[in-house]
Amino acid sequence: MRVLIPSALHSYTGRPWVDATGATVTALFDDLERQFPGIRFRMVDEQGQVRRHIRLFYQHAMLFDLATPLAADGELLIVQALSGG
Repeated sequence: MRVLIPSALHSYTGRPWVDATGATVTALFDDLERQFPGIRFRMVDEQGQVRRHIRLFYQHAMLFDLATPLAADGELLIVQALSGG
């Protein structure tokens, strides 16, 4: 699956698009962590919830559940919200 990485996390991946595998979002994040150590903590908190400044989009819909099943040939867009004033 193709995964769009937000620009703030390119220091982990070195590029905006990466390939990862996983039958669910959790499994996909585990694969991203294997490939790019430290990246998962930037997206998922200690309670296993997506951090409040991260949004996930799959098949044109925002995801809220990390147990959501994923197709191997899809695209997951990880978007990081900006904050400040």
